[in-house]
Amino acid sequence: MVKPRPKYLNLFQIRLPVPGWVSILHRASGAVLFLLLPLILYLFQLSLDSAPGFDAMKGALGHPLMKLVLIGLLWAYLHHLCAGIRHLALDLDYGTELPAARASARAVLVVSLALTLVAGVWLW
Repeated sequence: MVKPRPKYLNLFQIRLPVPGWVSILHRASGAVLFLLLPLILYLFQLSLDSAPGFDAMKGALGHPLMKLVLIGLLWAYLHHLCAGIRHLALDLDYGTELPAARASARAVLVVSLALTLVAGVWLW
């Protein structure tokens, strides 16, 4: 029996399973990391250039709004790392069954959020 195809391709009307959301967040976090890489490298170079540059970076990164931005960037990195490990395991044919795929997707979300929380507390 052929299942009817969805009539609307509006992503807000289609309910994605947890592995679908993890995959989308993996791509989005990778895009964010890629797009912000020039800025991150510039700020890193500025901090290594001289003592006044380091002090300026230290002062700028001490602002609470910048700390929230850094925590968001840290989450993107940690989620991308955890989801990338999951995707590599799936490529090696580990966890491809539906229950295992759902469990590993939930584990990626929990682990990346837990690591972000720990690092965020340390950062703040």
